[in-house]
Amino acid sequence: MAMLVVVTEAVPPRLRGRMAVWLLEVRAGVYVGDVSRKVREMIWQQIDALAEDGNVVMAWPANNDSGFDFQTYGKNRRMPIDEDGLRLVKFIPDLPST
Repeated sequence: MAMLVVVTEAVPPRLRGRMAVWLLEVRAGVYVGDVSRKVREMIWQQIDALAEDGNVVMAWPANNDSGFDFQTYGKNRRMPIDEDGLRLVKFIPDLPST
């Protein structure tokens, strides 16, 4: 079992309800819990099936240099990148409007 954190934005209410079955919603769209890898993978399958146009990030402890790993779903200005074996986040600024 390991701590899991999931942050959702603009996802359908049915996904939020589904998330609340396995995790505690500590703030609007922020879920935490202590789950197994199998449950974490099942939660991600639900996110992939139900998030529609929303975006989600899921983070959990991992045996690596940063001590955690994460994955994302949907469009967001913060995109995960791999840099010399480390997972980092690249911030994509807004394009100026013309």
